[in-house]
Amino acid sequence: MSEIRKTAMVTVCGRPNVGKSSLTNALVGEKVAIVTNKAQTTRNRICGVTSRGETQIILLDTPGLHRPRSALGEYMVKVVRESLEGVDCALLLVEPIAHVGGPEQALIERIREENIPAILCVNKIDTVEKASLLPVMAAYHEAWDGFKAIIPISARNREGLDELCEEIEKYAEEGPQLFPDGQTSDQPERQVMGELLREKLLLCLDKEIPHGAAVEISRFSERDSGVVDVDAVIYCEKESHKGIIIGKRGDMLKKISSLARQDMEKFMGTKVYLQTWVKVKENWRDSVNAVRSFGYRDE
Repeated sequence: MSEIRKTAMVTVCGRPNVGKSSLTNALVGEKVAIVTNKAQTTRNRICGVTSRGETQIILLDTPGLHRPRSALGEYMVKVVRESLEGVDCALLLVEPIAHVGGPEQALIERIREENIPAILCVNKIDTVEKASLLPVMAAYHEAWDGFKAIIPISARNREGLDELCEEIEKYAEEGPQLFPDGQTSDQPERQVMGELLREKLLLCLDKEIPHGAAVEISRFSERDSGVVDVDAVIYCEKESHKGIIIGKRGDMLKKISSLARQDMEKFMGTKVYLQTWVKVKENWRDSVNAVRSFGYRDE
């Protein structure tokens, strides 16, 4: 029987590739957001759910704040700004560098506008000497002395996460449980399938090609035997990109599909039969209608 009496709605924000999705996954305890070493992997706001004692923590993993150069980029920046409205707390995730950059300044200003409690998380501390963290913390304190806490963490090694959760719990509000026991995300299974395939595109392909790709799940169904059928269409922006995604004799598409299927089966807990196609939709990122058609739209 659940004993949840309080909830904390928390936005995880920061510049691209700072570790927001890795932190969300680490706090939830399983993979709810795709992770790569490429910037702007996350395009939508993704909700991760975890519980500690009588508190349910809802984490809003957001795209990295960047200067938009397309309709898709403008949508992503809007998601970040709107995700800081009406939450109980914000986590500003930064790298261990003693300089407050433009994206961080903009997010600090947005947090101040919303007048919400904010925790500064200095991530990737496993990559630096501990003594080098003091100038980082001093630089951010000088930029804004309104942080409720500054907590060094390593999302990869789970260092500092217990302390972070204890701090988050201070801002939980009395109220009913928002998600049932065992639910770790608000994403429909169909959306997760598309994101897992897009993750493999980002991992397997270089430069701009995977950033110009979108995935549409055209079929998602379960057989009586429990096997899940997934049909997916990968859209890219140029005919030349299509050839690279497919690869010689189809080898690259087979590799991408095989890696995605493995993760899909792990997520679904059953066999998955995945079929993939590649189509061209030129310059779709610059089209508001195309961006919306791929699911990047306001609620």
